[in-house]
Amino acid sequence: MMTADCSKSQLKFLAGLVWYAGGIFLPAKAFSLLMSAQALEPGSIYTWIAPFLGGGIGILKTVLIFDKSCRKNLERIEALSQPKIWEFYRPVFFFFLALMITAGAGMSRGAQGHYTALIAVAVLDLSIGTALLLSGRQFWRNQANSA
Repeated sequence: MMTADCSKSQLKFLAGLVWYAGGIFLPAKAFSLLMSAQALEPGSIYTWIAPFLGGGIGILKTVLIFDKSCRKNLERIEALSQPKIWEFYRPVFFFFLALMITAGAGMSRGAQGHYTALIAVAVLDLSIGTALLLSGRQFWRNQANSA
């Protein structure tokens, strides 16, 4: 018989996998948007500034928000007495994740053909993706501290 029980390290692995998936997907999507923007206005410098702006904002988000959020989730996992496979994030996280994915897809679709909107959505995606990638180090620190 199959059980939903799992170890805390498995939950942390799954949490990190989801975290890094966003950190990889969002910058890839952002660069696709920037390529569309470049096609609309080939000579514009803003297409080249956007990655630096998104990365810089992402560093700030890492320090101010994402590091703490990641640590809190790892602490929550550590406090679970009988971890279940679906507890790598709280249920409300999955609701907001679905909401953010839907909103992001809608913004990307709405930005098509509009240079400024493409740049804005790309900066937003890059900032979040950068913050996810950089704050993901919390998973490694936690793993090292657990060993």
